[in-house]
Amino acid sequence: MLNVGLTGGIACGKSTVAQMFVRLGGHLIDFDKLAHEVQEPGKPAWRDVVDFFGAEILQTDKRINRNKLAAIVFNQPEKLKRLNTIVHPRIFEEWCRRLEEIKTQNPHAIIFADVPLLFEGGMQHLFDLTILVMVEPAQQIKRLIARNAICRADAELRLLSQMPIRDKITLADIVIDNQCAIQETQTKVADVWRGLLDRERSKKS
Repeated sequence: MLNVGLTGGIACGKSTVAQMFVRLGGHLIDFDKLAHEVQEPGKPAWRDVVDFFGAEILQTDKRINRNKLAAIVFNQPEKLKRLNTIVHPRIFEEWCRRLEEIKTQNPHAIIFADVPLLFEGGMQHLFDLTILVMVEPAQQIKRLIARNAICRADAELRLLSQMPIRDKITLADIVIDNQCAIQETQTKVADVWRGLLDRERSKKS
């Protein structure tokens, strides 16, 4: 099994690249989806989040209103830290469970964990290698404005909340530049995939 961490800056096209790897035969575990799942109504993380932040963060269906919660923690680092201490251990447990499940079914699987804040969280040690999907900051802002229908100031603020892409490049084992046409990105992903297959085979020998 090869355990790959996949990350990128906001609006860099990481999810698109992740799906390219899936089509080539990779297995994907999306940390954002895990975060949603562990906070479903009635689950332990859901109870702890509601106990700390109050029932006013809930929608009528008892699900957590993520926009309300984000508004609370965005400018309050101590509350964000508390949220992370509640949710992150549950995400890690579920990720480990899924890794083992995939490994049992396919001992030679190449598994990608889509982790938005992989480097910010210092999680490199959890993976055999890391892949960064990147575009230049100006392109990130342009894509973010179009994707989220927000103003430039808000886009720049969101970019500033993450580690600069240049710092991430120095930490990644593999960098996929996604500023080109999608066909070029597909070619790059296919090249990386062949290298991952070779690496997984070398682990078996």
